[in-house]
Amino acid sequence: MNQHAKVDIRHSTCPHDCPSACALDVEVIDGRSIGRVRGSKQQTYTAGVVCAKVARYAERIHHAERLMYPLRRTGPKGSGQFARISWDEALDEIAARFDAAEREFGAQSVWPYYYAGTMGLVMRDGLNRLSHVKKYSRFYGTICATIARIGFAAGTGKIAGVDPREMGVSDLVVIWGTNPVNTQVNVMTHASRARKERGAKIAAVDVYNNETMKQADIKILLRPGTDGAFACAVMHVLFREGFADRDYLARYTDCPDELEAHLKTRTPEWASAISGVPVEEIEAFARLVGTTKRSFFRLGYGFTRSRNGAAQMHAATCIPAVTGAWQYEGGGAFFNNAGIWRFDESIIEGHDAIDPSTRVLDQSKIGRILTGDAEALRGGGPVKAMLIQNTNPMTVAPEQALVRQGFAREDLFVAVHEQFMTETAQMADIVLPATMFMEHDDLYYGGGHQHISVGPKLIDPPGECRSNHEVMQGLGRRLNAVHPGFDMTPRQLIDATLKKSGHGDIEALEADLWRDLQPDFRTSHYLDGFAHADKKFHFKVDWGKVPVGTGGLMGAWDKMPSLPDHWRIIEEADAQHPFRLATSPSRSFLNTSFNETPSSQAREGAPTVMIHPDDAAALSIADGEAVTLGNMRGETTLTAKLFDGVRRGVLIAESIHPNKSHIGGRGINMLTGAEAVAPLGGAAFHDNKVWIRKASAAG
Repeated sequence: MNQHAKVDIRHSTCPHDCPSACALDVEVIDGRSIGRVRGSKQQTYTAGVVCAKVARYAERIHHAERLMYPLRRTGPKGSGQFARISWDEALDEIAARFDAAEREFGAQSVWPYYYAGTMGLVMRDGLNRLSHVKKYSRFYGTICATIARIGFAAGTGKIAGVDPREMGVSDLVVIWGTNPVNTQVNVMTHASRARKERGAKIAAVDVYNNETMKQADIKILLRPGTDGAFACAVMHVLFREGFADRDYLARYTDCPDELEAHLKTRTPEWASAISGVPVEEIEAFARLVGTTKRSFFRLGYGFTRSRNGAAQMHAATCIPAVTGAWQYEGGGAFFNNAGIWRFDESIIEGHDAIDPSTRVLDQSKIGRILTGDAEALRGGGPVKAMLIQNTNPMTVAPEQALVRQGFAREDLFVAVHEQFMTETAQMADIVLPATMFMEHDDLYYGGGHQHISVGPKLIDPPGECRSNHEVMQGLGRRLNAVHPGFDMTPRQLIDATLKKSGHGDIEALEADLWRDLQPDFRTSHYLDGFAHADKKFHFKVDWGKVPVGTGGLMGAWDKMPSLPDHWRIIEEADAQHPFRLATSPSRSFLNTSFNETPSSQAREGAPTVMIHPDDAAALSIADGEAVTLGNMRGETTLTAKLFDGVRRGVLIAESIHPNKSHIGGRGINMLTGAEAVAPLGGAAFHDNKVWIRKASAAG
């Protein structure tokens, strides 16, 4: 007699590098495997909706190609030749190689490297504890949000804004610098609710006619890196036509008269020449914003991919300050809620062990660091040994030619803790099998909403997979790294962190499932003043004193415009590189997570580059033809896709496909730069000048 499998519905939180941090209802089958994953209706931001790739998570967690056992390289670097070893052998060898590097070259020759493959605090940030205790080179994370966060906080004084659920009661939702259909599906849940229930309009501002723009009522198609010009022209019209809220400006902002005078020359005609947006579209958008009190500006991570991104984000946030939209429910702006969590990660990260004299190395400059660039090495010696968790720099890091050269060094020891044999793992000396989020306990927050949660272990991991924390414990013992955090379980670390942060204990948070930390209406809308010392929204910015954490001032921060403007520091097209390339996020990959799942691979297909039909015709490029893109950093070959949803002179390559998926095996990040973006660093992934030609002519 057949017995039916026992299916329990358990709760969790999606850990991937996405602001939605969706609340999940997970089918656990017989306590051993998972089935369908759904968005939980109990959490009011997720509201029962989850992206398709996470809904099919069983495809990933039970994938036949998951790493199951520790491996040692037996062939040349990158050959993919490995032999199975025990955990003791693997950890003993890593510890021995780290100790050897420290003896010969100093502790700072070891560089633990990680990022946001999980957003769980214990499993993401615990590697810092090892770095701090051992005085290894420290890590400055610059690939994702640094630039945009600074731009938002420059105006408000804090990285927090209007409750994102208020999109649902707005009369105009402006989705700017993000493609949430691809990247934050819940934004569309709430915006669509406003349209359905209130007749609200959805406006999309972006550099190509993406899936979000296709669903919008108002479509603003910009050239990359020109958002600031567009924002200034919008504000010019608001002042010129009497839509500026003078009373609000006088009470809540720092220098409205100076801003108005500055904008006199930032006309729609001026902005149109820069951005490509027709004058009549700029003016119509401005009038719509000016006549719609409940205008909600949902600003995204696209701003953080441009050399002038901080200034552009600031310019965009100034618009609802000019109209006074912050006063109204469903009005104001939101980017990220980093300012409301108040997490004290001192035990997880070992803050008490930090030596300020230890150098901090920039994540985005890994190619330069591994190839001996003295400036990137901060004047110190070479990196000789690495442990990599939660990231895949051989594919995602900029300046891939240098990254490849660096990882190919025979004198560089690399251990990679991973779930699949990524292109970074293939370059490792030791590969360790890692758990996935349903196989360990962790603590999560939602950057795009207001909830915190415990993500509990739901099933046992396959094979010999171990969590990041277990690896830290094993290495800590072997390296004589002494700290209380190494002796605690993940649950104990979560409990201690919650208590230190004023959030109670782990049992209380588990009982809440997803705890809502949204500040009250007056606080969220800054009705008692903004978070600067003078309580004003700042139109005028001292970029050397932006109110967020810093790895030190970088780039041309002293040349940034103090008032909203178009800052001409972007990588402008020129005669040798007549096109501007943006490497925008795809729908079925998340950075390089989900690269390995068959459904994601089937949907994304082979790498393509979108080119305007008129540009293609001028170059005799046909749809589906192999083309090579190049610049001073490198070249990549992929397939042309004729697409009239871009401005002429603009190319879009939705990413990130594995390098091996590109014709010739060179991925899109061959073209992206690692120059530190002002004022506090970051990599400008969407800000590239390139040439394009038929692959047969590439030579």
